[in-house]
Amino acid sequence: SGSHCELNMVLEDSDVEMIVAEIEEHDVETPYGRIHCTMKGVPKNDRPIILTMHDIGLNHKTCWDTLFNHEDMSEIMHHFAVCHVDAPGQHEGANTFSTGYEYPSMDQLSETLPLVLKHFGLKSFIGMAMGAGAYILTRFALDYPNMVEGLLLININPCAEGWMDWAAHKLSGLTHSLPDTIISHLFGKSEIHNNHDLIGTYRHHIQQGMNHFNLDLFVKAYESRRDLEIERPVPGSHVRTLKCPSLLVVGDNSPAVDAVVECNTKLDPTKATLLKPGKLTEAFKYFIQGMGYMPAASMTRLARSRTASGSSVTSFEGNRSRSHTTEGNRSRSHTNEGRSRSHTADNQHGHPHVDGTANDQAAPKSTEVSC
Repeated sequence: SGSHCELNMVLEDSDVEMIVAEIEEHDVETPYGRIHCTMKGVPKNDRPIILTMHDIGLNHKTCWDTLFNHEDMSEIMHHFAVCHVDAPGQHEGANTFSTGYEYPSMDQLSETLPLVLKHFGLKSFIGMAMGAGAYILTRFALDYPNMVEGLLLININPCAEGWMDWAAHKLSGLTHSLPDTIISHLFGKSEIHNNHDLIGTYRHHIQQGMNHFNLDLFVKAYESRRDLEIERPVPGSHVRTLKCPSLLVVGDNSPAVDAVVECNTKLDPTKATLLKPGKLTEAFKYFIQGMGYMPAASMTRLARSRTASGSSVTSFEGNRSRSHTTEGNRSRSHTNEGRSRSHTADNQHGHPHVDGTANDQAAPKSTEVSC
């Protein structure tokens, strides 16, 4: 029998063990405006920091706080400082931009990150990002590969918005409010129709906690993104793709399933892993361990499981074929520890719009994480 598992980063503090760490807030000056950053912990000279970026409709608190405050993240927080980056005008209490303000493009936002690293005296980071933030960090990693040691990307869409999408958004914009547009981006239809409490929580945050003028500018910048123009490398080729280890995360019912699968087909299969959501903290620990950090991390083995059912999975396996998944030899990740694999597990926390269904019935394997 299947068990529903989702990465629910709900704005609540229940069952959360708060992690006490030194917190500093900084406004970093860049040619594209001030970037609000929150540094938790003290960076260590022998390792990178973890740097996060959020999606549209969110800021670093609503996107990441519940995950990073969870007790399962305490071990990672003990080893790494974390820098949360807010897109311009998206942080709590942000002032409204002047009417003539030109919001930076996605490419320009990626160009602010070298200045963020310089501000804190840092040389590199492990990125953790979602949606629009995932696009920005991927763009940065393509342009500055030596500054990125690894990426965990949730709901990454590497493609520009097509004219059909543009037209649909323009038409829906005539009937839907900004919160509706954000909700349809963050959540799949089944989540919107069935999980009213969760949707209500995020709708309230978008309506009451975000500066709508600033948010609209960020949304338009994301909708105007260009193709990342990445290609899967083949022997003898010199194509543009991510050089760092990458963990792609998406849920069966996420609106970003096809985009994430498409992105995975363009990455080096020896360095990229596609994950159906399980326990995100566990997967992230393995990911970090695979880069040579936290070798003594105390982690239980991820159990092998399979994903089945749902229109997203049908598209995953049927229309795109197995050549578009990390299966067989291509599922080997950048780690060499053991061979326990999972793409769905007993998830307890994470983010709302990454959700999946674990089902042990006979079903094709779609994605695996090598540990």
